[in-house]
Amino acid sequence: MKIFAAATKNLSRFNLDSYGLDIAEVRVDGSTESAVQDGEELVITPEWAIPSGRGFVVDITYKADPVKIKPPAGGWVATPDGFATAPQPSGADTIFPSNDHPSDKAQYVIRVTAPKGTIGVASGNHIGDQENADGSTTSTYATVNPMATELVQASVGDYTIVDRGTVDGARMRDVVPAARLAKVDPALKLTSAQLQWVKQYLGTFPLEAYGILPANSDAPDAFDFTGLETQTLTLYKPNYLAQAEDKIGSHMMHELVHNWFGNSVTPASWSDLWINEGHADYYALNYRYERGWPDNRGYKTMVDKMKYTYSQGDLWRASSGPVAKPNAKNLFDNQRYTGGVLVLYALREKVGAETFARIEQAVLADHRNGNISTDGYIDLATTVSGDPSVEPFLQDWLYVEKTPPMPNHPDWTVVPPTTKTLAATDLQSDRRGD
Repeated sequence: MKIFAAATKNLSRFNLDSYGLDIAEVRVDGSTESAVQDGEELVITPEWAIPSGRGFVVDITYKADPVKIKPPAGGWVATPDGFATAPQPSGADTIFPSNDHPSDKAQYVIRVTAPKGTIGVASGNHIGDQENADGSTTSTYATVNPMATELVQASVGDYTIVDRGTVDGARMRDVVPAARLAKVDPALKLTSAQLQWVKQYLGTFPLEAYGILPANSDAPDAFDFTGLETQTLTLYKPNYLAQAEDKIGSHMMHELVHNWFGNSVTPASWSDLWINEGHADYYALNYRYERGWPDNRGYKTMVDKMKYTYSQGDLWRASSGPVAKPNAKNLFDNQRYTGGVLVLYALREKVGAETFARIEQAVLADHRNGNISTDGYIDLATTVSGDPSVEPFLQDWLYVEKTPPMPNHPDWTVVPPTTKTLAATDLQSDRRGD
């Protein structure tokens, strides 16, 4: 693999995240260099220091075994006919050496060599194929928009690629295990209408391609979630997609929204996860309730869902921290998902629907192909609203230990943490199954 990098300060050595990889050789600008594995870091010491501002190229020859490090520790998904990748949150270092942090987005060119009878796919646009003497095929993909390490997809399997046309110049295609196409195709055909719905709120599709990749495994240990957004190809378990629309449509919308919040606009750090997960759930829930589909608690309206969620606010803050203050253990708790929805709902109640929509558009426009932090979101929302009180309002909703009052709903109450034991199902996010 090659990394094209630039030094932001004088470098006598530098580290890349790397775990479970068999590193054979490391070269910097063509010269073989010292490289030592130190825990989960590959420490590279060039013979000559790299001055600040200079570009350099790192070549690394290595091997990775998809069955060696299984989820959730690793980023590989082993299947009977190949593999897929699921790097979130920190598994990219088991796939390729990298700076495995959401803030360090980059352009990718990915070449996947697949044995005869299978095909290779990856994030980005398909550039071309090369037939090899042994019967294998090397397929090249390249991203147009920058991508975070946790979003990289590369997969090999007995796939059929189903072309779905274009939307806003972006290629729509699904990559489906050939034997499962008839079973999951009704679900895959839902994407077109889902896109038209969400574009009403979020605007032009922001990436170069989109589609769904039902990895060819329903094994419980293949990956511990129902679906995962990897850039331009959303990973799913096939059997999940075989269900009726009212069982899967909201989850599919959640993953689709990640193309805007998560892929195009990426959290600056993992403490900012609520921005992409809260937005994904916000639009997914609205999509659900517009169609009259009850959620897993039987609610059919956003106001009922938010009233219940509000009642749990102090319990969630006690068990999972404030919305924008997670730790490694509770990062993916429901506080980052439905708790994030509650913050957005509160903001909309405070500033009104029109101003809220302008805030959403400003976030997507100002941070497209980049990152946004929680404080950056607060600053932008305050500026767009023209209301200085939005800043302390969001600070309280995102950072304090007690749930603030909900605008326009003085009758809503919060259950004190001492009066109820929080159910595990409340803590667990819908990411694990809608």
